[in-house]
Amino acid sequence: MRYLGIDLAWGEGSQVKPANRSGVVSLESDGRIVHAGWTIGVDETIEWIEANAVADTLLFVDAPLVIDNETGQRLAERQVGQRYGKWWVSANSTNTKSPRQAGVQLRRRLADRGWRYDDGLDGPPQRGRSLSECYPYTAIVGAPELRYDDKRPAYKRAKKGMKAVESWPLRTSACDELIRRLAALADSDVPMDLLSHADTAALVRVRSPAVTAQYKKREDLLDAAICAWSAALWHRFGEQRCQVLGADRDSPSIRPIASIIAPARPEQRDTSPRSGRASPSASAPRAKQKRSRQRASLAADPSSSPRPALSRWSATADIRSDHATRSGASGWAMAVITTSSVSCTASVAFSEQ
Repeated sequence: MRYLGIDLAWGEGSQVKPANRSGVVSLESDGRIVHAGWTIGVDETIEWIEANAVADTLLFVDAPLVIDNETGQRLAERQVGQRYGKWWVSANSTNTKSPRQAGVQLRRRLADRGWRYDDGLDGPPQRGRSLSECYPYTAIVGAPELRYDDKRPAYKRAKKGMKAVESWPLRTSACDELIRRLAALADSDVPMDLLSHADTAALVRVRSPAVTAQYKKREDLLDAAICAWSAALWHRFGEQRCQVLGADRDSPSIRPIASIIAPARPEQRDTSPRSGRASPSASAPRAKQKRSRQRASLAADPSSSPRPALSRWSATADIRSDHATRSGASGWAMAVITTSSVSCTASVAFSEQ
């Protein structure tokens, strides 16, 4: 299997204003990069894909490939924020009204050439030519090999509100460090040798430039390499090392779905129960129903509930309410507890203070 990675410019461009550059990388299973560079526009990108594809090729693209929501974010994009937000990773919103849909055009035109869009729900493809959507940020924080254990590197943007003159050194330093860590993948279980091709070797040997346009070109190639490596990781390990974002059920009725295939640590995965899968939270619905029955019983007859081990409980001291209205001087009572942020009805034990 050969792995192609493309950091696709989302805008299709026009005769008046050409599209931005797209970074492109072709990776062999042994870790050698056999081609790397840049394309401009969907036409040139398709030409590059066809020139570098073999009979069995897996293409990962950093751009929305399927957009079927009329408003807001796609489910996969929401799940990026839900599962990777702790690492400062979120996704841009795309919908059918979004003006930049080069990824959708790329998918459709490749389909006319025999390529198959793969949403990942059936696992990694083993043969043929297929393409899937990916997101480099999820690979950067989702792959333990890169050691970004707490947050993403700031190679695209630094802190919000920081002046450009202050953020630029932080961005370039973060980019160079990310490249250094990617270069170490040459000896990993899923290898990628940046030094095996002149253009990717320049990422390692030359420090980030101070000119914005040159830096953007460097960043595009870097992201394309991450896309290609993500494809290799998915093909080698499947759901052991990656997850499919965009699926809200085990067996969606409409296929294919708009998905993002993302490398993931265990703590970045969905922890909600799935049908047919064991889960520590599988008994949560039953426990919730039991609590609901207990609350209903207690509302009808407060004395029917067993008294907890805590025998004396002051509403103002332990519930930390601003005030409480109660009936009776001690024992059990229904109380309206009002705090600065919430008002609720609770059953508490009171005693004279």
